[in-house]
Amino acid sequence: QVQLMESGGGLVQAGGSLRLSCAASGRTFPSYSMGWFRQVPGKDREFVAAITWKVGTAYYADSVKGRFTISRDTSENTLYLQMNSLKPEDTAVYACASGWVASTDTGGYDYWGQGTQVTVSS
Repeated sequence: QVQLMESGGGLVQAGGSLRLSCAASGRTFPSYSMGWFRQVPGKDREFVAAITWKVGTAYYADSVKGRFTISRDTSENTLYLQMNSLKPEDTAVYACASGWVASTDTGGYDYWGQGTQVTVSS
């Protein structure tokens, strides 16, 4: 079992920045990889970024490449998502997930956090 708890969401103006955190714990942590997904009402979860826990290899969706940075602190078992140059279309609930493969698909992840709301105003 893995427990995940996100924090750091909020309201920000377009062009601003936010840093999301995801604290991980549990008997089977660390996992092979962790990721960030986002979801808006009426749509499927969308891949944002993923990272392999041990080596730190990162992957990004084209829509966030160059603006978002995923990182992890292995000593604190915490995953981060630094979001810069935010746009109104980045507005969504952001959730972290842990899994067995650094995938862009939700099927690669076993455990999910509750999510944190990010709202970007224009």
